[in-house]
Amino acid sequence: MDRNKVLVTGAAGFIGYHVSKNLAENGYEVIGLDNINDYYSVELKYDRLLELGIERQDAEIYGNITGSKIYPYFQFVRLNLEDRKALPEFFKNYKFDKVINLAAQAGVRYSLENPEAYIDSNLVGFANILECCRNFKIDHLIYASSSSVYGQNKKVPFSIEDNVDHPISLYAATKKSNELMAFTYSHLYNLRTTGLRFFTVYGPWGRPDMAMFLFTDAIIKGKPIKVFNKGNQERDFTYIDDIVQGILRIVNENKGNGYSLYNIGNSKPINLLRFIEEIEDQLGRKAEKIMMPMQPGDVERTWADVSDLQSTFNYRPKIKLKEGVNKFVEWYKNYYIS
Repeated sequence: MDRNKVLVTGAAGFIGYHVSKNLAENGYEVIGLDNINDYYSVELKYDRLLELGIERQDAEIYGNITGSKIYPYFQFVRLNLEDRKALPEFFKNYKFDKVINLAAQAGVRYSLENPEAYIDSNLVGFANILECCRNFKIDHLIYASSSSVYGQNKKVPFSIEDNVDHPISLYAATKKSNELMAFTYSHLYNLRTTGLRFFTVYGPWGRPDMAMFLFTDAIIKGKPIKVFNKGNQERDFTYIDDIVQGILRIVNENKGNGYSLYNIGNSKPINLLRFIEEIEDQLGRKAEKIMMPMQPGDVERTWADVSDLQSTFNYRPKIKLKEGVNKFVEWYKNYYIS
């Protein structure tokens, strides 16, 4: 069997872990890359890698390619995307067919206090990925953008045709920049690029800085939760399995050329208080809520128009909120309590 060789950056991250696992299970030759930074618990990142068959003592060493003890066609390397010397050498040695770039400095609020982290990872790192894809003739670059690029867009649902020239956080600005950079490389060098604007992804192994984790953790520990904009927010909460099936369809079906861009979400926005109620129901206890004002960089509503992704790749999100929250709570209890 002639296996497609795929590089997944951000493989120790939430989405990157799930994508790597699914690709490995579906017979792809996968190399995961991550710098394992300490934006949040490195223990969680190493535990995700352990689920992929990569032990911590092997993963900790920069530049060390280590094979999985579970998946015969999965390997991992610790590298920084900003490393202009090591990254091209890595591409030269491994000759990838496709690259799925999920590595990024995430988080809207964190970008208010640590702007340089976003410049280094999301701009410099992404530019290096583009250069490597160009120079080493990568067939297809699939990369993560974000619903945050829509800023305070009032028109719903959010369409890729909408104007996104007014990001309200540096994180959003870097993601919009990634789309522009990808367009330029597609135009100049005939590099096939597909950008995906993710909408509020949640599920098992999720990031500890996101609402799903923060609310569950606080309610279980009997601590109050902060509810921003007094709960008058809506988010297009999207379960991780739906995101992964969308990405795998794009990898498998090999459609299109040049530059393309899609929303990937559930297309069913849910009120924040309703989301909290579902967590309360699953946990069998009520949250103590501290009502807070809207935070800088936050938006009132997100809602993905996924019609383009549906028509091109038959993308169909399937997991409803109750099932998704149940799966997350079950994972949380197994991981943190058992």
